Amino acid sequence: MVSLSGDIDLQQSPKAREVLLAAVGQGDPVVVDLSGVDYIDSSGVASLVEAFQLAKRGGVAFSLAAVHPSALRVLQLARLDRVFTIHEQVADGL
Repeated sequence: MVSLSGDIDLQQSPKAREVLLAAVGQGDPVVVDLSGVDYIDSSGVASLVEAFQLAKRGGVAFSLAAVHPSALRVLQLARLDRVFTIHEQVADGL
């Protein structure tokens, strides 16, 4: 499981990307806890998408969980709520 928190913006997305790609690289299913993310911009979304694509190519399960309503809205606007598996609670993804 990967827990992200704070604002995932242009300044923080490189670190989020690094953490996400490392988690996918381990080969175990990845559940990303977004309950602590109040704000995510396009660079943060791009990090999630890149990790998702890497996971898909590697046959690794990748999902999001406990997505904060404001972050969920961004995903919905980009229609990524139809791409990602999104769990209401972290426990549902584990």
